[in-house]
Amino acid sequence: MNVIRSDLAFLPLGGTGEIGMNLNLYRMGGQYLAIDCGIGFGGAAHPEVEVMMPDPTFIAERRDKLVGLVITHAHEDHIGAVAWLWRSLRCPVYATPFGATVLRRKLGEVGLQSEVRIVVIKPGAHFEVGPFRLQFIPMPHSIPEAQAVVLRTPAGIVFHTGDWKFDAEPLTGPRADESVLRAIGDEGVLAMVCDSTNAMVEGSSGSEGDVRRSLSDLIRGLRGRVAVTCFASNVARVESVALAARDAGRTVALVGRSLRNLDAAARECGYLKGIPPFVGEDAANDIADDNLLIIVTGSQGEARSALARIAADQHPRIELGEGDTVVFSSRMIPGNERAIGLVQDNLVRRGVKLITDADHMTHVSGHPARDELKQLYALIRPKYSVPVHGEWRHLSAHAALASELQVKPILLEDGDILSLAPGVPEIIDSAPVGKLVLDGTRLVPLQGTVMGARRRMLVNGVVIASIAVDASGTLRGMPRVSAPGLFEADDPELARVAGEVSTAIGDFAAPLLRDDQALTDAAKAALRRALGKRLAKRPMVDVHLLRV
Repeated sequence: MNVIRSDLAFLPLGGTGEIGMNLNLYRMGGQYLAIDCGIGFGGAAHPEVEVMMPDPTFIAERRDKLVGLVITHAHEDHIGAVAWLWRSLRCPVYATPFGATVLRRKLGEVGLQSEVRIVVIKPGAHFEVGPFRLQFIPMPHSIPEAQAVVLRTPAGIVFHTGDWKFDAEPLTGPRADESVLRAIGDEGVLAMVCDSTNAMVEGSSGSEGDVRRSLSDLIRGLRGRVAVTCFASNVARVESVALAARDAGRTVALVGRSLRNLDAAARECGYLKGIPPFVGEDAANDIADDNLLIIVTGSQGEARSALARIAADQHPRIELGEGDTVVFSSRMIPGNERAIGLVQDNLVRRGVKLITDADHMTHVSGHPARDELKQLYALIRPKYSVPVHGEWRHLSAHAALASELQVKPILLEDGDILSLAPGVPEIIDSAPVGKLVLDGTRLVPLQGTVMGARRRMLVNGVVIASIAVDASGTLRGMPRVSAPGLFEADDPELARVAGEVSTAIGDFAAPLLRDDQALTDAAKAALRRALGKRLAKRPMVDVHLLRV
């Protein structure tokens, strides 16, 4: 009989000290369990990046000990990296029916649908993964089938909340069962690893039911084309908008690939019952403006989203203008303020009326505010609190609240290895962590040379000189200099820069002229000197050398 050691540790590789990119590990008896595997976005902090994800190297090097990956729910910051990182993990994936349906579509896009073993677990079910005895606990959130995870181990019980809230009227799933939560607390919980997103927000997060009634009242009074932008994964919100459109006599068109994918996944899993099929972008222009409602992606100002292209008058099929209205049924994720502001400015410039949650009740958060956190602590009664899913200010506010509730907080950040047992929980070590950038279809390190060069080009620009020389190093024609983003193509300064580089090469010693690498390096230095006289910045420079 195998005896499982009572050691237990928690290690976040992503999502602790930041919002997004959730990847958590639990270790017991030398084996690992992963919970969630999500993406994040570059935003203002990394304008050179669109999508990034946690570097899984630590667990990839130990994947023979990785028994499985559990997905708490189908939001991108919890599931979006699976398709890109699974080849490094190669373990079974456990998800609810809705999460599994969303995941299969993502895996199909990268040709992995037949390789990944997906184990479908019903909401609320008990299951085992390696030495870990687990239970899903349904919790309301802004997506169907969000689950907390109870880990029952010889060392004690850990309650991993995932993303959650308390909602009296969640619409697409059950309310949180307080009797179940209280019973878990009665068992004695060692630690609660808990969502911190709204730990700085007083009160409660509000109910989806209230938003549904509010949207119906709002949309019924609008004229012209109405567009509503929300998170594509919020099936309850999409349903609420569709019902509001029905009440106002409007036909609903979906605009944006992620919305179409989530619509298909939701209907496959039995959601959106009673909602007629949505029309596509091509059919929208056949519907009178006063009878059309568009649900559109791009609530966070994503540059390539449908709403951003509509706002810039660059969408091939959908136009909005004078007399039309755009309703933002979403919150502004920190870091996206500038991008959202740009989209909103472009819409207003076109004569579009904007309505946000500052004007009307168009949104409630899917994360717990302070009163809800207090309520959960009263039910679960953990000995220790481990705040996750938030930036440092959110984690600190959560830790302070836990202390007020007589629960000892333990503050971590990505890479910290927290020993939960045996003995008193403490940080005992650290693991290497980092971020990978999805660059087209490849993954590159955020702090690597490729993205470093991208950042430098973004700020300082790039200048390329093409030089043709013969075997002896004699120039064959004037160097050609290109500096997009720094000089206009016909700027006479480019010719002057080329002339100075030509003069410098003419002064190089003969041995240097016959050595390709030495000549290239010297030409780069000459190019930098010529540019330094004209620019108050240091662009990246490169020289293409051709021997003729």
